Amino acid sequence: MPDITDLLFYGFAGLALLFGFLCVANPISRSPVTSAMFLVLTIVSLAGLFILLHAFFLAAIQVLVYAGAVMVLFLFVIMLLELKEEERRKFRKFTVGAGVIAVAVIAGLLLQAVFKAVPFGTGPTVLAEGLTQPLGRILFTQYLLPFELLSLLLLVAMVGAILLTKKELK
Repeated sequence: MPDITDLLFYGFAGLALLFGFLCVANPISRSPVTSAMFLVLTIVSLAGLFILLHAFFLAAIQVLVYAGAVMVLFLFVIMLLELKEEERRKFRKFTVGAGVIAVAVIAGLLLQAVFKAVPFGTGPTVLAEGLTQPLGRILFTQYLLPFELLSLLLLVAMVGAILLTKKELK
């Protein structure tokens, strides 16, 4: 018999996957604002997963920083650009090919990391659940390189989003 925690996990995980897919595919409308709203729902679902892990600080930061400040910034940029469907850029074959290669490389790195991962319970232990000091110590000592790579990946994603929404000069 599944526990309520298991049901909540599967519910939040399913919602995060569904809203993430809808954010990218956006079958409801072609408006980038709709994609941004699906991204907010994905972020809130991930915050629910953090709460299930007793990481209340991360859940609060997830909602406040990402769903609050970053999404306001994204919506501001979307509204400022005033994109219309007919003004969107056409994709070039090289760009699509480079994107597919980049996704394949990232997927390969992810699979390599999963296969080389240390079994659960043998990694570093956090002294107290929910405290930020042990989390920060582990994050900036043992996981500094992945943390910095993630920040670089977010920067590249932001630059890519700006280039995709840039109007072509005639």
